[in-house]
Amino acid sequence: MDIAYVSVEEAVSRPGLRMVVVGNVPSPWSESAKGIFRLKGIQWAAVRLSYDSRLLKEWAGERSAPVAIYNDEPPRSGWADILQLAERLAPTPALLPHADEAREAVMQWGRDICGEHGLGWTRRLHMIHAGLQGNGGFKPEVAAYLAKKYGYTPEAGAHADARVGQLLKMLSERLKAQRAAGSDYLVGDSVTAADIYSATFMALLRPLPESVCAMENSTRRAFELRGPHSDDALDDSLLAHRAMMYERHLTLPLSL
Repeated sequence: MDIAYVSVEEAVSRPGLRMVVVGNVPSPWSESAKGIFRLKGIQWAAVRLSYDSRLLKEWAGERSAPVAIYNDEPPRSGWADILQLAERLAPTPALLPHADEAREAVMQWGRDICGEHGLGWTRRLHMIHAGLQGNGGFKPEVAAYLAKKYGYTPEAGAHADARVGQLLKMLSERLKAQRAAGSDYLVGDSVTAADIYSATFMALLRPLPESVCAMENSTRRAFELRGPHSDDALDDSLLAHRAMMYERHLTLPLSL
């Protein structure tokens, strides 16, 4: 399913589902939302984030991308809210199980990967910290901007790599246990949103090749930075799971 990129003006005027995404960067929050809608077969139009568009700010608010807007409903920007919207618009295939235990497991993985202080959040703090210290990561001017936006402190930055490593080990141990039980997926025996989150967020540690994920060299270098804890914890099982997800359920090359 191809992604239709449209102007802000067209997006505001058209009905249906539209989503503001980060452009030209494989932001895992945007890529996981794209993957959910694609896997469910939901048609939508994309608007690339623009910080100087007054119309975009009036329409989508000051939220961080991705922001999903369906018809005249309020904008949704949190990973859980976007997942719930997708489940309502296309209940099948269900990426959020109906059974209570499995449903909570998927939501917990969502929190651990996408949520505040989760894998993506903490990994971003690590790249901010490195950039501000002149040790790779985001370019200093980018790091300074993101530091104010995401509540960076030197203490949080110094401990970020250890936390990333802890979360990666949790994921790899779960995948290994599931594989031993005969499943390729994080929860149960079929794909869920948790698998999409895990696959897309690996880009923050091992970006996909340039041939399927073109990005600026400075961005790729920032994403490739790893500290000792994250480097040790980036197990082959995590990358094998990502490869399986893109082969079976997601689409390459990425449309950024």
